[in-house]
Amino acid sequence: MEVDETELKKRLTPEEYAVLRQGATEAPFSGDLLHADADGTFSCKVCGNKLFESDAKFDSGTGWPSFDKAIPGSVTLVTDDSHGISRTEVRCANCGSHLGHVFDDGPTETGKRFCINSVCLDLEEK
Repeated sequence: MEVDETELKKRLTPEEYAVLRQGATEAPFSGDLLHADADGTFSCKVCGNKLFESDAKFDSGTGWPSFDKAIPGSVTLVTDDSHGISRTEVRCANCGSHLGHVFDDGPTETGKRFCINSVCLDLEEK
């Protein structure tokens, strides 16, 4: 998907743009969706791509919304060697926006912890 960066800068807050398009990270425990517990679907704030179902969300205690699985085909995983460590970055498969990182220390049978910036997400309640 082609993204108009000029239009995005107008539509998103400076923090949303920095995280989604420049790979920044929101401050822990600051996101509006950290404690969201409504049934629904979390989607990409840039393009609306459906990313995570609410039943995959759990409290990891890390300060960011965490999920044990993404909707199949909704995200891409990219090696991130920034900051002197190797991590796996999570991006929206539709528009390429940075969402967060995934780790192999999740508490469920998937073993995954998708650690996602709240400012990257919209929640559509059922």
